[in-house]
Amino acid sequence: MSEKKPTRSELKRQAIIEAAKQAFQELGVQGTSMDELAARAQVSKRTVYNHFASKEALVMYLIGELWQQAIQSPDCNYNPDSDLHSQLRLLLEQEIKIICNPQYIELNRMAFDHFFHQPEALRKEVEKFKANETGVQCWIKSAVADGRLNQLDLEIASGQIHNLIKGSCFWPQLLQLSDPPTPAEQEALAERTAAMFLSRYQV
Repeated sequence: MSEKKPTRSELKRQAIIEAAKQAFQELGVQGTSMDELAARAQVSKRTVYNHFASKEALVMYLIGELWQQAIQSPDCNYNPDSDLHSQLRLLLEQEIKIICNPQYIELNRMAFDHFFHQPEALRKEVEKFKANETGVQCWIKSAVADGRLNQLDLEIASGQIHNLIKGSCFWPQLLQLSDPPTPAEQEALAERTAAMFLSRYQV
């Protein structure tokens, strides 16, 4: 069977997304207008709004797309025959790399500014992300089922991991309190976090 060809509408939507990625990278989110996106995607401004009601909606879509790259990595699969520490460290390195992506930080800064005075809207957006099981959560479930981690509350345990990561490399960047961590610092953070988690939960 031949692959289904994308519709004109789907092609235009993808063109808008690619234009946004390029424009946000070159101009920053704040410096990119919907007119600029329409021009780069070679569609009308109305078409842009038909697919994304606001620039903030497009920002949230791209944040989700970037995060999916981290949580859907093929290297996230649990291996019963491999060392737990090395598996978890690799998994965390992948997520940290995404979090430290300058575009990811810029997009989150834009979203934070937009939702700061709209806590209910922010809660709804966060719930959308929570609906997707992360690679860390999937890995933890598999390790618990294999008897190599103690029984635990999955949401609390994965939250502890992400709080350690974000407290070190996400929030300081978002608030412009520090420069992005170097690759060596990212690896060290993954190493420390994996060690702390396993010291608490490993059988």
